[in-house]
Amino acid sequence: MAEQLPPDLPENPKLTHNITHFARALRRAGLPIGPGRVIDAVRAVEAAGFTDRQDFYWALHASFVSRPEQREVFAQVFRLYWRDPRYMEHMMAMMLPALRGAQEDRAARSAEKRAAEALLDGAQRELPEPDGAGEETLIEVDASATVSATERLRSLDFEQMSTQEVAQAKRMLARLSLPVKPLASRRGQPSHAGGQVDARRTLRQAMRRGGEMRRIALKKPRPRWPNLVVLCDISGSMSQYSRMVLHFLHAVANTRGQGWARVHAFTFGTRLTNITRHLATRDVDAALAAAGSHAQDWEGGTRIGECLHAFNRDWSRRVMGQGAVVLLITDGLDRGDPDGLEREMERLHLSARRLIWLNPLLRWEGFAPKAQGIAAMLPHVDSFRAGHSIATIEELAEAIARPGDSGEKLRFQADLARGY
Repeated sequence: MAEQLPPDLPENPKLTHNITHFARALRRAGLPIGPGRVIDAVRAVEAAGFTDRQDFYWALHASFVSRPEQREVFAQVFRLYWRDPRYMEHMMAMMLPALRGAQEDRAARSAEKRAAEALLDGAQRELPEPDGAGEETLIEVDASATVSATERLRSLDFEQMSTQEVAQAKRMLARLSLPVKPLASRRGQPSHAGGQVDARRTLRQAMRRGGEMRRIALKKPRPRWPNLVVLCDISGSMSQYSRMVLHFLHAVANTRGQGWARVHAFTFGTRLTNITRHLATRDVDAALAAAGSHAQDWEGGTRIGECLHAFNRDWSRRVMGQGAVVLLITDGLDRGDPDGLEREMERLHLSARRLIWLNPLLRWEGFAPKAQGIAAMLPHVDSFRAGHSIATIEELAEAIARPGDSGEKLRFQADLARGY
């Protein structure tokens, strides 16, 4: 029986050219693709064949995708590039302005805008000419209920932003602040209008005058600034949100006058990593690049319970101090032991003055605390809030200023009590 040889590429090089242009679109969408990967893709298609769409998809996928977060971008660009007319209509409608006509029946999914931006780069973004183009047409637009681009970007999900919107969002986050009020301490400082008598200073002044007491020294409580401790989930499902939040934390750590004594940052996925020293770098891109290279588990799995155990054991006494505020950024999707996770959350809660949990899953209207990890963590936080957009980060500053703010905690605890 003769050995079956793999099919050859056709003599007409159109398919090879299409693969090359497809690779360029992926590179514009953010995937690190060079000439070597394009050659590998052509050889993979030559070996696997190109008659079956599934084989063709996975041959290109194996050549161009190297990280979990790139899968969705690749799928969207592939679907758009390799001739899906209905999908092309959706992409064009999303990229073009819509003053009239039918609106889209659904919002953009994750990575769709980046795919459309990569493939429709340079597309004509003007409305088609109306009937009777030679005649003068007056278009009246009622802008009373429209929302500015900045306001729209504030409420847009980080995962649904295009490449340009992500860059603009990072600039907006860099201008945000996270001020905190000082804590009253037992120690005092001299004050002419203080409400407490400073007995020690009064006696010292009297001893210098032979025991004559001319005036009563006063004091007021010396302000004490708390630490900000951030525990940021960098697993695959949290990758985009974590990057945006870390941009914001870099601005907080490098801006004077916000009140924090120190900002400590930790990332966790399958292990805990201290990236505090990297945030001290003035350039945000260099800081996050160094943090990403130091955290070897970026965009990997999630072991929340084990990572919190490592923090409570090795770092809690060093960085928490008295009155520390802890920000926990995670979706709470943990496959470990829920009892162990609950114990570590309880210990973390007892060590912190306030424990605030930012969860991007709250962006969904139908979210319910059904996952075991979320149900185990929720009772041991002071505030449970969304963290998927610029607006939610701005609301975080207001929540820190309100000691009694619990966010969505009470509502979801009621859901748990009803048996969700």
